[in-house]
Amino acid sequence: MSFNHIPVLLKETIEGLNIKEDGIYVDCTLGGAGHAEEILKILKSGKLIGIDQDEAAIKYSSEKLSRYGDRFIPIRSNFDNIGEILKDLGIDKIDGAMMDIGVSSHQIDESSRGFSYMEDAILDMRMDDRVELSAKEIVNSYTKAELEDIFWKYGEEKWGRRIAEFIVDKRASKTINTTYELVDIIQSAIPKAARKNGGHPAKRVFQALRIEVNKELDVLTNTIPSIVEMMNPGSRLAIITFHSLEDRIVKNIFKDLSRGCICPKDFPICVCNHERKIKIINRKPIIAGDKELKENSRAKSAKLRIAQRV
Repeated sequence: MSFNHIPVLLKETIEGLNIKEDGIYVDCTLGGAGHAEEILKILKSGKLIGIDQDEAAIKYSSEKLSRYGDRFIPIRSNFDNIGEILKDLGIDKIDGAMMDIGVSSHQIDESSRGFSYMEDAILDMRMDDRVELSAKEIVNSYTKAELEDIFWKYGEEKWGRRIAEFIVDKRASKTINTTYELVDIIQSAIPKAARKNGGHPAKRVFQALRIEVNKELDVLTNTIPSIVEMMNPGSRLAIITFHSLEDRIVKNIFKDLSRGCICPKDFPICVCNHERKIKIINRKPIIAGDKELKENSRAKSAKLRIAQRV
């Protein structure tokens, strides 16, 4: 099994977590274990729980990090189950957590998974193959309005309505099975002049389908506040995102969690009982430097935000 994985913003993430040697940490998106290994190098008596819904990632990381013994605990699950995971492990509070949001390099490179518009494969895009919903089912069963909605909401694709129309017309005569079949439809739907700008014409639709299949933004939105509740005072949460939709969610949730009273200013006393949960460490996202950008093209769109539990 091969994982061509270069962890993004590695130094910045590890420094941002402010790791204690005896602490308990969670890598919510284990992947190729690049960040996880650096955390484990610092831990002495502490533990790292590594979560990933991808079976291949769990197998690879378990082998790679086996030398750390019981300091590393791999769990195959979605990170939105973190509360249940920690409860099963008998852990009440953690000293830090990190997320590297989005599809992994390995998932893109493994063409059979159907994540890439550059490789021909069955439309799949499931990070967890135990989940029933796939990109193929979405493309062939969602209504035109539903397709248009996810193409705009998750891909910000301005040609979403026309692409949805072309998909519905095509599937009326033949099931759309593969990535290349979908790419052909997208290219037909987008006018030639418009295809010259903004990279590959299928990029935004494939992003939208992947997010819908794996419910990525819903999981992110629901899980951040839950993780914060499980963190000890002074512990930190580091989140790396790769596109504006994810970054906006993280930014807004951090902003909300960092606020105290939210009552109108003319209220004489607080009645909202809204408590400040975190301190934002970096108001502006941390981005990759020139050296990393030269070595890892995936870092180009990466943004790191860090918050500390109060």
